[in-house]
Amino acid sequence: MSSPANPFHVPTHRKPAAKLRAAVVGAGYWGSNLARNLKSSPDWDLVAICDLDLDRAGNLAAVLDDVPGVESLEELLDTVDIDAVAIATPARTHHGAVMTALRAGKHVLVESPLADSRAHGMEMVVEADANGLVLMADHTYCYSPAVLKMQELVQAGSLGEILFIDSVRINLGLVQPDVDVFWDLAPHDLSILDFVLPGGLQPSEVSAFGADPLGTGRDCVGHLNLRLRNDATAHVHVNWLSPTKIRQMVIGGSRRTLVWDDLNPQQRLSVYDRGVTLDRQPQSPDARKNSDISYRLGDTWSPALPEREALGEVVEEFAQCIRNNRSPRTNGASGLRVLSVLEAVTRSLGLDGQSAAVEGNEMRLEGVR
Repeated sequence: MSSPANPFHVPTHRKPAAKLRAAVVGAGYWGSNLARNLKSSPDWDLVAICDLDLDRAGNLAAVLDDVPGVESLEELLDTVDIDAVAIATPARTHHGAVMTALRAGKHVLVESPLADSRAHGMEMVVEADANGLVLMADHTYCYSPAVLKMQELVQAGSLGEILFIDSVRINLGLVQPDVDVFWDLAPHDLSILDFVLPGGLQPSEVSAFGADPLGTGRDCVGHLNLRLRNDATAHVHVNWLSPTKIRQMVIGGSRRTLVWDDLNPQQRLSVYDRGVTLDRQPQSPDARKNSDISYRLGDTWSPALPEREALGEVVEEFAQCIRNNRSPRTNGASGLRVLSVLEAVTRSLGLDGQSAAVEGNEMRLEGVR
């Protein structure tokens, strides 16, 4: 459930409105999920599937009651009447596809990461803003009930001051042909942190360590550390080679600690009223040396969460932003903040793990679409 303080909360009961017309670009795994949710949404008419592989587009279209399939984005824009496109293609293609759609006056939902570089992402954001169009980053996890509750608890101060974050996303996954494990898996965790943390994800610097034990030519195992505000730290572990699948995040605060276990449907969230308290002596010239450390051992509780498909919430949010002319919860600015961190990761890897400054996050883009 969305936080009561969330300015983007959409009431469950809405007056019927004319359906918007959408097409999906990319008929692969994620494109098929997007198409299914658009097809079943009361907000959308799914009117076309676009893919360079026309047979693949046709196969998906047939499953969706013979939605028409087209081979190119240009053909789609020239021949089909649509309000918006949902792009689910490799990140290296996002810039060209998004810019083409925006210049044709279409709103765009684009799979994470927003682009293959921050410069390309910035061009997309500026183009959308100049044309009064919605550009939404498909940070799907941010629309899941668990992550919405995480945002509510963190931003309401229930955890206190954030001290550390530890995130693990590992599985026996497919080695990607064009990106390393950081660009493949870390955008999910980074987008969650950007959504949950007050003010978004704005670390000052990043250090990253990668390994390619199989000799694939790209890192298959990775660790990255981010320096956050008030000397807090975040650590993200991503791995394509683990025989076990773990998708977990621990957010430690001065009052409570939250644990998200996405693969445990019975208890996705746990809140621990446990921690370390440092009682500093304010009159002491050296407060740290003259402080009393105490340990708090309180209760553990699990918030009740509704069961909703996050991607259904994504397509609803996209429609409401178009109709109400407002910025999405995961807008272009949030996509750019994630890209800023990913580029710093790449620079740090080139420096053998030395810290690299995160560039661009000093720019405030609150009003972008």
